[in-house]
Amino acid sequence: MAIKVVKFGGSSLADAEHFRQVASIIKADPSRRYVVPSAPGKRVKEDTKVTDLLYRCYELIRTHATTEAIDRCYDEITARYNSIIAELGLNFDLSGELAYVKNAMLHAAGRDYAASRGEYLNGLILAKYLGFDFIDAENVIYFKDNGALDEEKTYEMLTSELADHEYAVIPGFYGVMPNGTVKTFSRGGSDITGSIVARAAKADLYENWTDVSGFLMTDPRLVNNPCTINEITYRELRELSYMGATVLHEDAVFPVRSAGIPINIRNTNRPQDAGTMIVAHTTGYDSEHVITGIAGKKGFSVLTIEKDMMNSELGFGRKVLEVLEDHEVSFEHLPSGIDTMSVVISSATLEGRRDRLMQAVARAVRPDSVFIEDELALVAVVGRGMVKAKGTAARVCDALARADINIRMIDQGSSELNIIVGVDDSEYEDAIKAIYAEFVKA
Repeated sequence: MAIKVVKFGGSSLADAEHFRQVASIIKADPSRRYVVPSAPGKRVKEDTKVTDLLYRCYELIRTHATTEAIDRCYDEITARYNSIIAELGLNFDLSGELAYVKNAMLHAAGRDYAASRGEYLNGLILAKYLGFDFIDAENVIYFKDNGALDEEKTYEMLTSELADHEYAVIPGFYGVMPNGTVKTFSRGGSDITGSIVARAAKADLYENWTDVSGFLMTDPRLVNNPCTINEITYRELRELSYMGATVLHEDAVFPVRSAGIPINIRNTNRPQDAGTMIVAHTTGYDSEHVITGIAGKKGFSVLTIEKDMMNSELGFGRKVLEVLEDHEVSFEHLPSGIDTMSVVISSATLEGRRDRLMQAVARAVRPDSVFIEDELALVAVVGRGMVKAKGTAARVCDALARADINIRMIDQGSSELNIIVGVDDSEYEDAIKAIYAEFVKA
């Protein structure tokens, strides 16, 4: 029988009604054997996610808030879980677990432990409701002393454990350090857990269920009702995720990519929708639109170095990059000319380093001039079909010109997978809209 690993986000498990939807989806396909849940998310816009409640409770304890304030916060957490159990009609008493978690937090359990309990408790309820076995992620997902995933140990132990369970729930977001303390992935890390479980199970498919019907071509907050991407490669997803597209945690692709396992982004509220397939390789592309997606970020700065005959000076670029390394500044892009070198840097990383950095560059390479310009936004136009379509870069530039948007920089990778343009922060939203309109005709 085929094996599918299914991960459900917090919005998919926010209340009892969503639990019922999730159970219906899982039971509809016997190959959905391993389930990775997140903590309960928001039920309505004004609601608070359980993970945020746990963080708040932890901070109240850490800062020695009153017992009444701590109890009020933890009572909210208790009420969320008890309401789910009651509305599902489950004969399941979670009071012992809830008391244990609170006591551990009161007695100096770490911040990661506190945050991880949202997934842990939700996993217990979901396993009981589905009639599945429960596997505590603390027993099968291991981190090294430096905080990196211990892949060898994790896959050995998790693969062995899964072999003993035909159907199981494994809570997302956390694992264990060598000293026995709980450690979480970064926020949204249940996506990573699902990917790890899929690889360990040698799954045929990793389904990631959320509240949208797949990966959209661009930000729906900027473009009304953007098209859904039917199929996207891991490389394209990586480019878009890095530039701000957030349906899937950007690190979730690595475990399944190495094993050649596709990811299917699905909508819990519209299970009939096919969603987006994320695959390692594909020969097809969207010939109608050419591009796969558009994403971007604000808040960049450009360090520009000008020097005559720069191109003939051996080691010039290396010296500049060494200065950045010495000042612990990473760079995004290096668009350069014969006598100029530009380094695109996140503006936030320049805080407190700006003057020292320029002075160090001046000492290292003795330029004719060195200066920093701020308020740059980067827009990435990504698509495997661009290599087959003539004039894609020209269309991007024309679209921006028609919208009266000045291009401050342009960079295209040698693989022709993406084109990155820099525009003023103030013109970022208009740039996204103009490029989308050019490639997706209304």
